[in-house]
Amino acid sequence: MERRAYLRSVTTGLAGVTGMTGFAGCLRTGGTEQTATTTEAVQFRTETVTMELEIPWGAAFDPEGVLYLTERPGRVQRVTPEGEDREEVADFTDRIAHEGEGGLLGLAFHPGDPDFAYTYGTYDADDGLVNRVVRHRVDEGFATDGVVVDDIPAGSIHDGGRIAFGPEGALYVTTGDAGEGERAQDRDSLAGKVLRVTPDGDPHPDNPGEGGPRVFTYGHRNPQGLAWRDGTLFSTEHGPDHDDEINVLRAGNNYGWPDVMGPSDDETFTDPIESYTPTIAPASATFYDGPIDDWQGDFFFGNLAGRHLRRVRIDGEEVVEQERLLDEEYGRLRSVFTGPDGHLYVATSNQDGRGTPAPQDDRILRIQPA
Repeated sequence: MERRAYLRSVTTGLAGVTGMTGFAGCLRTGGTEQTATTTEAVQFRTETVTMELEIPWGAAFDPEGVLYLTERPGRVQRVTPEGEDREEVADFTDRIAHEGEGGLLGLAFHPGDPDFAYTYGTYDADDGLVNRVVRHRVDEGFATDGVVVDDIPAGSIHDGGRIAFGPEGALYVTTGDAGEGERAQDRDSLAGKVLRVTPDGDPHPDNPGEGGPRVFTYGHRNPQGLAWRDGTLFSTEHGPDHDDEINVLRAGNNYGWPDVMGPSDDETFTDPIESYTPTIAPASATFYDGPIDDWQGDFFFGNLAGRHLRRVRIDGEEVVEQERLLDEEYGRLRSVFTGPDGHLYVATSNQDGRGTPAPQDDRILRIQPA
């Protein structure tokens, strides 16, 4: 079935769009058309939680299970658990510099005090564009509480932008090289790094000596995915026209950009556990612990150029199995994240200037057992 024709035919209710994976062909049930794709083992259904978003990027659930989303032009949206209601809670379009890949990107809630949320965004400064991590007071309409990390180099490409709190309570921040690859190896630059800071933005006391005081790892081109399993941090990263990567991040390690891409024989650099040529543009990361038994512990991420959801089985630190899901069904997929209900959620990115939007794009999808 052709993707755009399918999306034109679905109902427009917030939670009423469902696709079924696990059977061949296409089905119509109750007036709503359902997609169907064959996989060997797992049957699942895909439903739309909310739609008509403008380039959703960051996503985080509050303790009550309410989903918050950033839209790259500079807005924050709040979506109730079943998608029956959506509200714009903040509009920063007058201060966010939405240029190229920059804009309002990552989002995370303070793990100990959910009254505070953090965003990663691009701003105009006296000397040009910069990226900042900003803390907000949620109950006051995301009013700015302070700048946590400032002066991260920014550009129209390669802005990184994913932020997440680790199991030890530290805030991790992915930064891109902002189009100048040599910055990734510059120990004094915040570009091309993964930063680790306290919730107030101070260097984490366990950071290594390599790099600047906030630097956790360096030698990155454009990392956009962070996910932990058993205390080990995994990341996804965009390559140039080859060697997108899955990396295991360890404090102080150098991941090679721009000197090497993918695996190398140089022990100076840490090899990825997997690389992809041609590129698929991995743009997120999460581990699954939901109700589909066959996916337990698997690593998932969205792909922009690859236009699919990637499932990766990792044994220790070795990739042993992979699968493409939702292949070409919904276009460009950016943020993949896990909800408090254990289900996978997927944000499309077809309004970002590089996709072909279908009616009601962009949208948030939820994947559940069939």
